Amino acid sequence: MSGLVARGDRVLDAIAQEGVTALLVTEPANVRYLTGYVGSNGIAVLSPAGRRLITDGRYSVSAREQVDGAEVVIGERDLMGEVASAVHDLGGEGPVGVEAEHVTLARAATLERRLAPIEVVPTSGIVARQRIVKDAGEIVAIERAARVADAALMRVLADGLVGRTERRVALAIEEALVDEGAEGASFEVIVASGPRGARPHAVPGNDPIPDDTLVVIDLGARVDGYCSDMTRTIPLGVPDPALARAYEVCLEAQRAAVEATRPGVRASDLDGVARSVIEDAGFGDAFVHGLGHGVGLDIHERPGVRRTSDETLVAGMVVTIEPGIYLEGLGGVRIEDLLLVTDDGARVLSGAPIPSVPTGAVPAGGKEGE
Repeated sequence: MSGLVARGDRVLDAIAQEGVTALLVTEPANVRYLTGYVGSNGIAVLSPAGRRLITDGRYSVSAREQVDGAEVVIGERDLMGEVASAVHDLGGEGPVGVEAEHVTLARAATLERRLAPIEVVPTSGIVARQRIVKDAGEIVAIERAARVADAALMRVLADGLVGRTERRVALAIEEALVDEGAEGASFEVIVASGPRGARPHAVPGNDPIPDDTLVVIDLGARVDGYCSDMTRTIPLGVPDPALARAYEVCLEAQRAAVEATRPGVRASDLDGVARSVIEDAGFGDAFVHGLGHGVGLDIHERPGVRRTSDETLVAGMVVTIEPGIYLEGLGGVRIEDLLLVTDDGARVLSGAPIPSVPTGAVPAGGKEGE
C-alpha cells in the first residue's frame, strides 16, 4: 500500500465519525497530501466507494503522472459538474462534507445548488488532523529541505554581511536555496539588522547592514512540496550590551525548550519552558509570539506551540522552537531550530551552527575567520 493510499484510509475513518458519506477536499495542501496532485485547480472526492481527483484539461498529463490511489477525472475549469457527478456516484444521497476553512460562501452556495437535494455539511480539520503526524516519506522530504536551508545560509554568510543590503542578502539566500536543490523558499526570507531586528516579520530593506549589531535571518526551503524553517541571529562586531544580553537569554531559552521537547509534553508547557527563562531575565514583555508551530506541506501547521495550545506532542510531529526577544529602537534576536519529535525525545533537523553569545565574533566589516 502506498503512503497516499494509507493517508486516504485514515481520512475515510475520520469521515465516518463525522457522519458524512463523502468529503470534498479543496484546500490545495490537503489535496496534495491525499493524492499527490500539485496543480492549481483540483478537488478530491473521497468516500468508502472510491476516490477521485478532479481537475481540468491543463493538467491532464501531469495529474495522471502525479496522482496515486485515486481516479483522475478531467472536467471543465470550474469543476462543479464533475464534482456533482462524483458525489452522486461515490456518496449516494447521504450528506457530503466540505472543508469549512477553505470553501467560500459563494462556492458553498454553488455546491448546495448543484448537489441538491444532497445535504452539504461544513467540516473542520479532518485532513489537517491527519497531517499533524508525519509519515516516513514526509520526514525524508523535510530533512532534505532542512539540509538545503543549512547549506544556503552558510554559503551566503561566507561572503560577509556588513555593507550589503538586507534585500540583497535575502535575494542571495533565495538563489542559494535553488542552487542547493530547493524548489524555492518556503516563505519570503527575512533579513533584519539593527533596530529593524525588533520586527519579528520585517521585510528586508535597502539600507546597508551596519556593523556592531545583530542580524536576524529567517529562511526555509521547499523540497518535494515540504517546508523547512530556521532562524539564525548573526552577531556583527561588538553589539550593544543590551542586545548581547538579550541574545544570551534567548539562546538559553531556546536550548531549554529543545531539551524539553519530547512525546507527552503539552505544547503550552513547552512554550512555558522558554518563556519562563525570558521572563526571569526581565525580557518577558519582549517575547511577543508563541514558541513555535508545526511544519509540513505548509510552513505553519498544527500543532501550535504556544501558551493557548491544548495539544500534546507525539512522535512524528515536526515543530519549530523559536523564542525571540525584540527591543524596540535597538534590535532583536530570534533563534529557531526545526525538530522531529521521536519516541524518546526529539532530533534537531536544523544543522547550521548557532553563533555563541556575541562578544565581537565577527571582525568589523569582514567575515568570520578573517
